[in-house]
Amino acid sequence: MEEKKNMVLNKKNYLFIILGCVVVILGFVLMSGGGSENPDVFNEEELFSFRRITLAPFLVMLGYGLVLFGIMKKN
Repeated sequence: MEEKKNMVLNKKNYLFIILGCVVVILGFVLMSGGGSENPDVFNEEELFSFRRITLAPFLVMLGYGLVLFGIMKKN
């Protein structure tokens, strides 16, 4: 008779954790860039764009929330 292993996290939990990690990485990728080849030139529109100031930090926080949800979700 085989005993069923009592796992703390199941498949859905791991999927939420992996999805959260992907969203966090996407947020950091969207946040990167904005540099200039010429150090004397400051491109304010590129550096302070909606993508870098609003969207990317929101995705990072959402990803961390998904990871936390995946860890805390009960079977």
